Amino acid sequence: MSTLTPPTSVKLSGHVLARYIDHTVLKPEATEAQIVQLCEEARRYHFMAVCVNPVWVQRCASLLTGTDTQVATVVGFPLGATLPEVKAYETQQLTQAGAQEIDMVINIGALKGKDTALVARDIAAVVHAARSGGALTKVIIEAVLLDDEEKKRVCQLACEAGAEFVKTSTGFSSGGATAHDVALMRQVVGPHIGVKAAGGIRTYADAVAMIAAGANRLGASASVKIMQEAEQAIAA
Repeated sequence: MSTLTPPTSVKLSGHVLARYIDHTVLKPEATEAQIVQLCEEARRYHFMAVCVNPVWVQRCASLLTGTDTQVATVVGFPLGATLPEVKAYETQQLTQAGAQEIDMVINIGALKGKDTALVARDIAAVVHAARSGGALTKVIIEAVLLDDEEKKRVCQLACEAGAEFVKTSTGFSSGGATAHDVALMRQVVGPHIGVKAAGGIRTYADAVAMIAAGANRLGASASVKIMQEAEQAIAA
Protein backbone atom coordinates (compact mmCIF):
# COMPACT_ATOMS: atom_id res chain seq x y z
CA MET A 1 0.00 0.00 0.00
CA SER A 2 1.15 3.53 -0.72
CA THR A 3 2.35 5.27 2.42
CA LEU A 4 2.40 8.72 0.87
CA THR A 5 1.14 11.46 3.17
CA PRO A 6 -0.66 14.62 2.06
CA PRO A 7 1.83 17.41 1.39
CA THR A 8 1.90 20.67 3.29
CA SER A 9 2.71 22.56 0.09
CA VAL A 10 0.09 23.23 -2.58
CA LYS A 11 2.66 22.32 -5.24
CA LEU A 12 3.54 18.73 -6.05
CA SER A 13 6.38 17.74 -8.36
CA GLY A 14 5.47 15.45 -11.22
CA HIS A 15 7.54 12.61 -9.77
CA VAL A 16 5.73 12.78 -6.43
CA LEU A 17 2.28 13.25 -7.96
CA ALA A 18 2.69 10.29 -10.31
CA ARG A 19 2.97 7.91 -7.35
CA TYR A 20 -0.52 8.93 -6.23
CA ILE A 21 -2.17 8.16 -9.56
CA ASP A 22 -4.00 5.10 -10.85
CA HIS A 23 -4.03 5.81 -14.60
CA THR A 24 -7.50 4.62 -15.55
CA VAL A 25 -9.46 3.40 -18.56
CA LEU A 26 -12.74 1.71 -17.61
CA LYS A 27 -15.00 2.80 -20.45
CA PRO A 28 -16.72 -0.18 -22.08
CA GLU A 29 -15.63 0.77 -25.59
CA ALA A 30 -11.91 0.76 -24.76
CA THR A 31 -9.86 -1.04 -27.41
CA GLU A 32 -6.64 -2.99 -27.09
CA ALA A 33 -4.80 -0.10 -28.73
CA GLN A 34 -6.05 2.24 -26.01
CA ILE A 35 -4.96 -0.19 -23.30
CA VAL A 36 -1.49 -0.44 -24.83
CA GLN A 37 -1.31 3.37 -24.91
CA LEU A 38 -2.43 3.47 -21.25
CA CYS A 39 0.44 1.19 -20.27
CA GLU A 40 2.95 3.14 -22.35
CA GLU A 41 1.89 6.35 -20.59
CA ALA A 42 2.12 4.61 -17.22
CA ARG A 43 5.67 3.51 -17.99
CA ARG A 44 6.64 6.99 -19.14
CA TYR A 45 5.26 8.83 -16.11
CA HIS A 46 5.80 6.07 -13.51
CA PHE A 47 2.17 6.08 -12.40
CA MET A 48 1.46 3.99 -9.32
CA ALA A 49 -0.98 1.75 -11.18
CA VAL A 50 -3.13 1.31 -14.23
CA CYS A 51 -6.77 0.51 -13.53
CA VAL A 52 -8.57 -1.45 -16.23
CA ASN A 53 -11.53 -3.74 -16.76
CA PRO A 54 -10.92 -7.44 -15.98
CA VAL A 55 -10.57 -8.52 -19.60
CA TRP A 56 -7.39 -6.42 -19.92
CA VAL A 57 -5.57 -7.56 -16.77
CA GLN A 58 -3.39 -10.21 -18.39
CA ARG A 59 -2.41 -7.87 -21.23
CA CYS A 60 -1.45 -5.10 -18.83
CA ALA A 61 0.48 -7.48 -16.59
CA SER A 62 2.52 -8.53 -19.61
CA LEU A 63 3.14 -4.96 -20.78
CA LEU A 64 4.13 -3.72 -17.33
CA THR A 65 6.39 -6.56 -16.24
CA GLY A 66 9.57 -5.15 -14.72
CA THR A 67 8.15 -1.65 -14.17
CA ASP A 68 7.16 0.16 -10.99
CA THR A 69 3.50 0.34 -12.07
CA GLN A 70 0.93 -2.01 -10.55
CA VAL A 71 -2.03 -3.59 -12.34
CA ALA A 72 -5.38 -2.76 -10.74
CA THR A 73 -8.79 -3.97 -11.85
CA VAL A 74 -12.44 -3.77 -10.80
CA VAL A 75 -14.80 -6.36 -9.31
CA GLY A 76 -18.58 -6.14 -9.04
CA PHE A 77 -18.28 -3.09 -11.26
CA PRO A 78 -19.98 -0.66 -11.54
CA LEU A 79 -23.17 -1.50 -9.60
CA GLY A 80 -21.91 -3.74 -6.80
CA ALA A 81 -25.08 -5.86 -6.82
CA THR A 82 -23.25 -9.15 -7.33
CA LEU A 83 -23.15 -12.15 -5.01
CA PRO A 84 -20.18 -12.13 -2.61
CA GLU A 85 -19.16 -15.57 -3.86
CA VAL A 86 -19.09 -14.31 -7.45
CA LYS A 87 -16.98 -11.30 -6.48
CA ALA A 88 -14.59 -13.60 -4.62
CA TYR A 89 -14.32 -15.97 -7.59
CA GLU A 90 -13.70 -13.07 -9.97
CA THR A 91 -11.02 -11.76 -7.63
CA GLN A 92 -9.34 -15.16 -7.55
CA GLN A 93 -9.30 -15.38 -11.34
CA LEU A 94 -7.95 -11.85 -11.70
CA THR A 95 -5.09 -12.28 -9.25
CA GLN A 96 -4.09 -15.40 -11.16
CA ALA A 97 -4.13 -13.29 -14.35
CA GLY A 98 -1.76 -10.75 -12.81
CA ALA A 99 -3.89 -8.22 -10.92
CA GLN A 100 -2.10 -6.77 -7.91
CA GLU A 101 -4.91 -4.48 -6.75
CA ILE A 102 -8.67 -5.14 -6.65
CA ASP A 103 -11.12 -2.22 -6.61
CA MET A 104 -14.42 -3.79 -5.52
CA VAL A 105 -17.84 -2.13 -5.39
CA ILE A 106 -19.86 -2.72 -2.24
CA ASN A 107 -23.47 -3.93 -2.23
CA ILE A 108 -24.94 -0.43 -2.02
CA GLY A 109 -28.54 -1.54 -1.63
CA ALA A 110 -27.63 -3.82 1.27
CA LEU A 111 -25.85 -0.95 3.01
CA LYS A 112 -28.78 1.42 2.58
CA GLY A 113 -31.14 -1.33 3.72
CA LYS A 114 -29.02 -1.74 6.88
CA ASP A 115 -28.07 -5.33 6.05
CA THR A 116 -24.67 -4.84 7.65
CA ALA A 117 -23.95 -8.57 7.78
CA LEU A 118 -24.23 -8.92 3.99
CA VAL A 119 -22.05 -5.87 3.34
CA ALA A 120 -19.43 -7.18 5.75
CA ARG A 121 -19.48 -10.65 4.17
CA ASP A 122 -19.26 -9.12 0.70
CA ILE A 123 -16.15 -7.09 1.54
CA ALA A 124 -14.50 -9.86 3.53
CA ALA A 125 -14.94 -12.37 0.69
CA VAL A 126 -13.04 -10.13 -1.71
CA VAL A 127 -10.36 -9.17 0.82
CA HIS A 128 -9.70 -12.85 1.58
CA ALA A 129 -9.54 -13.83 -2.11
CA ALA A 130 -7.33 -10.86 -2.96
CA ARG A 131 -4.94 -11.49 -0.09
CA SER A 132 -4.72 -15.18 -0.99
CA GLY A 133 -3.60 -14.07 -4.46
CA GLY A 134 -1.10 -11.52 -3.15
CA ALA A 135 -3.25 -8.50 -4.00
CA LEU A 136 -4.64 -5.61 -1.99
CA THR A 137 -8.26 -4.47 -1.90
CA LYS A 138 -9.81 -1.05 -2.41
CA VAL A 139 -13.46 -0.84 -1.30
CA ILE A 140 -15.54 1.46 -3.52
CA ILE A 141 -18.34 2.94 -1.42
CA GLU A 142 -20.03 5.07 -4.16
CA ALA A 143 -20.24 8.01 -1.76
CA VAL A 144 -22.61 10.06 -3.90
CA LEU A 145 -25.38 7.55 -3.13
CA LEU A 146 -24.79 7.54 0.63
CA ASP A 147 -25.38 9.91 3.52
CA ASP A 148 -22.52 10.66 5.89
CA GLU A 149 -23.57 8.06 8.44
CA GLU A 150 -23.66 5.38 5.75
CA LYS A 151 -20.23 6.46 4.54
CA LYS A 152 -18.87 6.14 8.06
CA ARG A 153 -20.48 2.73 8.54
CA VAL A 154 -19.08 1.21 5.36
CA CYS A 155 -15.62 2.64 6.00
CA GLN A 156 -15.67 0.96 9.41
CA LEU A 157 -16.75 -2.32 7.81
CA ALA A 158 -13.93 -2.07 5.28
CA CYS A 159 -11.42 -1.57 8.08
CA GLU A 160 -12.82 -4.51 10.04
CA ALA A 161 -12.57 -6.73 6.95
CA GLY A 162 -8.89 -5.86 6.50
CA ALA A 163 -9.18 -3.85 3.28
CA GLU A 164 -6.14 -1.74 2.46
CA PHE A 165 -8.09 1.17 0.93
CA VAL A 166 -11.50 2.77 0.80
CA LYS A 167 -12.42 4.53 -2.43
CA THR A 168 -14.98 7.26 -3.12
CA SER A 169 -16.55 6.35 -6.43
CA THR A 170 -16.77 4.23 -9.56
CA GLY A 171 -17.01 7.29 -11.78
CA PHE A 172 -20.10 5.76 -13.36
CA SER A 173 -22.73 7.07 -10.94
CA SER A 174 -24.25 10.53 -10.58
CA GLY A 175 -21.15 12.10 -9.05
CA GLY A 176 -17.52 11.55 -8.20
CA ALA A 177 -14.98 12.42 -5.54
CA THR A 178 -15.40 15.42 -3.25
CA ALA A 179 -12.96 16.84 -0.73
CA HIS A 180 -15.66 16.49 1.93
CA ASP A 181 -16.01 12.77 1.34
CA VAL A 182 -12.25 12.22 1.26
CA ALA A 183 -11.79 14.09 4.54
CA LEU A 184 -14.67 12.18 6.16
CA MET A 185 -13.30 8.82 5.00
CA ARG A 186 -9.81 9.70 6.22
CA GLN A 187 -11.23 10.68 9.60
CA VAL A 188 -12.97 7.31 9.93
CA VAL A 189 -10.18 5.02 8.72
CA GLY A 190 -7.29 6.85 10.36
CA PRO A 191 -3.72 7.07 9.08
CA HIS A 192 -3.05 3.40 8.36
CA ILE A 193 -5.71 2.70 5.69
CA GLY A 194 -5.51 4.24 2.23
CA VAL A 195 -8.14 6.59 0.81
CA LYS A 196 -8.56 6.67 -2.95
CA ALA A 197 -10.39 9.58 -4.57
CA ALA A 198 -11.87 8.76 -7.97
CA GLY A 199 -14.43 10.22 -10.31
CA GLY A 200 -14.23 13.70 -11.80
CA ILE A 201 -10.53 14.35 -11.09
CA ARG A 202 -9.59 16.13 -14.30
CA THR A 203 -7.08 18.85 -13.36
CA TYR A 204 -3.94 19.37 -11.30
CA ALA A 205 -6.00 21.57 -8.97
CA ASP A 206 -8.48 18.72 -8.47
CA ALA A 207 -5.64 16.34 -7.64
CA VAL A 208 -4.02 18.68 -5.13
CA ALA A 209 -7.39 19.33 -3.44
CA MET A 210 -8.04 15.61 -2.99
CA ILE A 211 -4.55 14.95 -1.63
CA ALA A 212 -4.85 17.89 0.76
CA ALA A 213 -8.15 16.44 2.00
CA GLY A 214 -6.46 13.13 2.84
CA ALA A 215 -6.31 11.00 -0.31
CA ASN A 216 -3.17 8.97 -0.90
CA ARG A 217 -4.34 7.51 -4.19
CA LEU A 218 -6.16 9.14 -7.11
CA GLY A 219 -8.07 7.44 -9.91
CA ALA A 220 -8.07 9.48 -13.09
CA SER A 221 -8.38 9.06 -16.83
CA ALA A 222 -6.98 12.57 -17.36
CA SER A 223 -3.67 11.60 -15.73
CA VAL A 224 -1.40 12.80 -18.55
CA LYS A 225 -3.12 16.19 -18.65
CA ILE A 226 -2.79 16.43 -14.86
CA MET A 227 0.93 15.69 -15.11
CA GLN A 228 1.40 18.32 -17.80
CA GLU A 229 -0.39 20.87 -15.63
CA ALA A 230 1.79 19.85 -12.66
CA GLU A 231 4.92 20.56 -14.67
CA GLN A 232 3.56 24.00 -15.58
CA ALA A 233 2.62 24.76 -11.96
CA ILE A 234 6.07 23.84 -10.67
CA ALA A 235 7.76 25.90 -13.35
CA ALA A 236 5.61 28.96 -12.60
